Amino acid sequence: MSGLAVRATASVRSPRGRAPEGVPAALDYFRDLLTPFGEKPDEELLSRGPHVHHRDLVELLVADEGVGGSRPELAIVAHALPDVVPFTAVAPHLTEHLGGRAVNFAIGQQGLAAPFTALRIASAYHRSGRAAEVVIAVLEQTTLPTAFPLVQENPLIDSAAAVVLGASTGDGLRFVRAHSAGSAATALDRELGEDGTLLVLGPWVTEDVPDHGAVTRVAPGSYCTSLWLELADHWQEWQRDHRRVVLCDTDPRTGRTHVALFAGTP
Repeated sequence: MSGLAVRATASVRSPRGRAPEGVPAALDYFRDLLTPFGEKPDEELLSRGPHVHHRDLVELLVADEGVGGSRPELAIVAHALPDVVPFTAVAPHLTEHLGGRAVNFAIGQQGLAAPFTALRIASAYHRSGRAAEVVIAVLEQTTLPTAFPLVQENPLIDSAAAVVLGASTGDGLRFVRAHSAGSAATALDRELGEDGTLLVLGPWVTEDVPDHGAVTRVAPGSYCTSLWLELADHWQEWQRDHRRVVLCDTDPRTGRTHVALFAGTP
């Protein structure tokens, strides 16, 4: 069967932070960045954060044997919140740990849509013959230089998930498609109704969704990484127990719902 299937995953939650090294240099950068907009960095907010850098999260993900042993042709970093200090190109840093030959880039400025976009890009690369193996790393850190209500008003943790995707041979959890809509009900309309489907709802889905038998809801604690942490932890049992797996979450900042469909092998 054609397409990409999950081959390995890794997840990281609330890793140990570091001393706020480089804060003076970071403050200079943030001052230059924010001053034209009439803003300035909040030194206290920046100093008291856990300071888990994106590169720290990447290094913890590749420490997993399944992820670290992959040799992808494409590596994508997806994130909704920026890095603590933007002085490391994280996608090349990830690639360096995975054989050094992957085309690599990051997707940001899309909120929690970023990993869904990464899946669509990975699928397109695979269909065109440019990538037999892909690694997608979804990163989230919570140390920011200015107040951001989504972070300050919700109990978000630093977290990350990695998914290794390889050519499907008819087994495994295979990616089928990803799309979005203005509401959860509309986004799920085309995906539910078949027997053997598991619906996985992210913590930001607040509206009623169509009645469905097998539903699991991800606990709060992350913005962009929630569904992908759940996938990383449970994909093997999902592929065994369900014919189809639908991942769904609604971005609280835009109200737009994003859905990804995977096919299992029971």
